[in-house]
Amino acid sequence: MEILKFLFPVSGVETYIFIPPLVAFAVSFFTSMGGVSGAFLLLPFQMSYLNYTSPSVSATNFVFNIVAIPSGVYRYIKEGRMAWPLTWVVIAGTLPGVFIGYYLRILYLPDPKAFKLFVGSVLFYIGVKLFYEIIPPLIKGGERGLRKEQMKALEDKFRQRAEELKKEQNARIASGLPKEAVVKTVSFTLSRVEYEFWGERFSFSTPAMFLLAFIVGIIGGTYGIGGGAIIAPFCVAVFHLPVYTVAGAALMGTFLTSIAGVALYSIMPATAGLSTSPDWMLGILFGIGGFAGMYLGARCQKFMPQKFIKLMLGAIILFLALKYIIQYFG
Repeated sequence: MEILKFLFPVSGVETYIFIPPLVAFAVSFFTSMGGVSGAFLLLPFQMSYLNYTSPSVSATNFVFNIVAIPSGVYRYIKEGRMAWPLTWVVIAGTLPGVFIGYYLRILYLPDPKAFKLFVGSVLFYIGVKLFYEIIPPLIKGGERGLRKEQMKALEDKFRQRAEELKKEQNARIASGLPKEAVVKTVSFTLSRVEYEFWGERFSFSTPAMFLLAFIVGIIGGTYGIGGGAIIAPFCVAVFHLPVYTVAGAALMGTFLTSIAGVALYSIMPATAGLSTSPDWMLGILFGIGGFAGMYLGARCQKFMPQKFIKLMLGAIILFLALKYIIQYFG
């Protein structure tokens, strides 16, 4: 087995050659269902398991996104579940934020211990938002109550369709969403975006989404995740958009901002003796596993209820968040 071990010269990581793609495949398969590339989980893995804690780990995470994401995006486009207006707003907001995030990472968070606290805080916020969306509102009525009812109606339609297809196909695995469940843009203006999905209409404020995407871009640029792990839960929990329509847009936004992130981390000179250039070989190995995992995850998303996807992501995220926060104060 020792012959399978490899030393990555840029990062100094020494591990079995099959570990990065295998871990990336497992992570990306599940996270891509929620519009998340999995980079937010791979970064803690690199820091804790591979002991890769220099600022260049953020750039390496961006490389993973670039290699892995296209397969998932392809599936969402092919199946008509790409909300293009949401995608463009997300991209427009996150791109400038990535540049600010780079300087925050290099100037204020070069220390691994402080960076882990930052990572833990971001993850904790994401996890809480996801669980908040799952828990039913204590008080009926109001906008949140109405949105909950709309999302519940979508879930009921999902379950009913799945049961019908199971009967039709003699108990074989049935698709949770029919072919006609595609995203159709109703209106796209500077003030508001509205689209239709499977007989239901959803809308959001364009300036509010842009502002959120800008802030997410800053955090994502600092963390090295592109922002999908943050924008997707916010779109679901704050803007009350169905995860079936958010996933593709979040992945596309993450892909393009990751290209900008890698370019920035690669061309900027070393600061305070710390290299920021990515470990391309390690990032590509992670990306190969992620490419396969995202393709299958995007294809299987329509089999999974929204609640399961949110619960799964929320549990993983909160576990890691608490681990890093406790580690900082320990």
